[in-house]
Amino acid sequence: MTIAVGERLPEGSLKKASPEGAEDVQVKDFFAGRKVVLFGVPGAFTPTCSTNHLPGFVENYDNILERGVDEIAVLSVNDHHVMGAWARFTGAEEKITFLADGNGAFTKALGLEADLSVAGLGVRSSRFSMLVEDGVVKELNVEDSPGKAEKSGAAKILEQI
Repeated sequence: MTIAVGERLPEGSLKKASPEGAEDVQVKDFFAGRKVVLFGVPGAFTPTCSTNHLPGFVENYDNILERGVDEIAVLSVNDHHVMGAWARFTGAEEKITFLADGNGAFTKALGLEADLSVAGLGVRSSRFSMLVEDGVVKELNVEDSPGKAEKSGAAKILEQI
């Protein structure tokens, strides 16, 4: 079942890509006492993720933070090496926190997994965005198709903050 507005994020452990390597991140600690925009993508380096979804959050970084958001993070069912490489490739590592959910456990706990096996990608994340305050989902936007980044884009989340 998909997480809903008003619900607390499930427990989980992720890897944060950083210049020093991977850092373990406990979901509970990462979101505690803060307002965070979290968006999920089917895969690092994939076309829509790299040319549409991520760039919108990079371009709107200042606008989002000016509205009281503490951090913007992207989540993908990729390993931390891939997420780190994607951060460096896009030049977004100074603005966006890249979180790896290597085996998809957290994504599944959110109910936001997408079976993209037909495209040879296996189980990945649905494309989504959410506003989380102190671990509680305040806004949630899930795309109907992984090839679109309209409902879950930065422009939509800006309207909701």
